[in-house]
Amino acid sequence: MNAPAKIPVRRAAPAAWGFPNVFGSLQHEIDRLFDDFSPAFAGSRDGSEVRCHMDLADTKDGLELTIEVPGLDEKDVNVSVSDGLLTVSGEKRFETKQEDRNYRFVERGYGSFSRSVPLPEGVKADDIKANLSKGVLKVVVPTPAKAEPKKIQVQATV
Repeated sequence: MNAPAKIPVRRAAPAAWGFPNVFGSLQHEIDRLFDDFSPAFAGSRDGSEVRCHMDLADTKDGLELTIEVPGLDEKDVNVSVSDGLLTVSGEKRFETKQEDRNYRFVERGYGSFSRSVPLPEGVKADDIKANLSKGVLKVVVPTPAKAEPKKIQVQATV
């Protein structure tokens, strides 16, 4: 089983340091370069893994996960919740090879993908909604209701 993928987070230098982040653009480009060429992020060229780009945002209604899954139908994508993790996985299959074609190169990725995100405590799996439209999967995780404090009455025993 694949380990859950890490969510890359771009951070600017904290304002408390007292100087502007003059190297932010350079750092962003270096991060992008490693993202593009690192096998851990890009998957393998033998077609066993596909790269999927994901955005994770806090909204007024909860968490919103947006993942690009071009060329996939809802039957090719799985969304599941287990042990406090939301996992999106799927597979993009290689089109049947046609005998009358001799590919010069193949750049499109094929294979499986899996991304996992930790969920806040109290999320009910039944409340999570997933929608796939035009190659973009949107998963909405509603903010869990806050637990109300409850007073427990203490009884004396004899």
